[in-house]
Amino acid sequence: MDLGLKDRVYIVTGATRGLGNAIARELVADGAKVVVTGRAEKTVTEAAQELGANAAGVAVDNADPGAAGRLIATARERFGGFDGILVSVGGPAAGFAADNSDEQWQSAFESVFLGAVRLARAAAAELEAGGVIGFVLSGSVYEPIPGLTISNGLRPGLAGFAKSLADELGPRGVRVVGLVPGRIDTDRVRELDAMSADPGATRAAHEARIPLRRYGQAQEFGRAGAFLLSPAASYLTGVMLNVDGGSRRGF
Repeated sequence: MDLGLKDRVYIVTGATRGLGNAIARELVADGAKVVVTGRAEKTVTEAAQELGANAAGVAVDNADPGAAGRLIATARERFGGFDGILVSVGGPAAGFAADNSDEQWQSAFESVFLGAVRLARAAAAELEAGGVIGFVLSGSVYEPIPGLTISNGLRPGLAGFAKSLADELGPRGVRVVGLVPGRIDTDRVRELDAMSADPGATRAAHEARIPLRRYGQAQEFGRAGAFLLSPAASYLTGVMLNVDGGSRRGF
């Protein structure tokens, strides 16, 4: 199936590694052009070079109020258009309620929540019918994940914002979608598993609760993201797509 991605232009934040990078790779593989971001100039440059001529890298922090304008301007100047944005950001500091400081909460709020809201609002003001705004969320939008209290506090609010935005932008033909990863085999998930006394046993226990009995691969998540952002998904908006090997059994 042709996803209709050829020559469409997307911004993908947090795309130097992990889930954001996986989606950027699949977008480019299907003919799209991408502006990828990350905080460090070196890693952003390397990520863009690996993606090839249809990628440009910009070092920005999602928490920077000027990031959105700079990224949209880069997309238009470098590739001549702007068709959508995927907002992905690294997970906030792990810890239980008694562990996390005010500074950690504030930093995460600026990056995970308010930064994402700013990026989405700026994109909404620029996108025309057929445009799309996507968010990489977390299973914590449904239920708390032990040891990730900050994520548990912020991600559900961002999911609610995404659904509200979908209602507001739908009449203009602009879609808003979310991707909810399960246990995808990324550096972040390995780091979380490594926090346990026996990482191997922890992974095995998680896999035993997944109907497909394995962690997902980043490429699998990337393909799902590329589809959801593409014109092929033109009648999907306000949805939170679980990419989790069947872990979430509810509707």
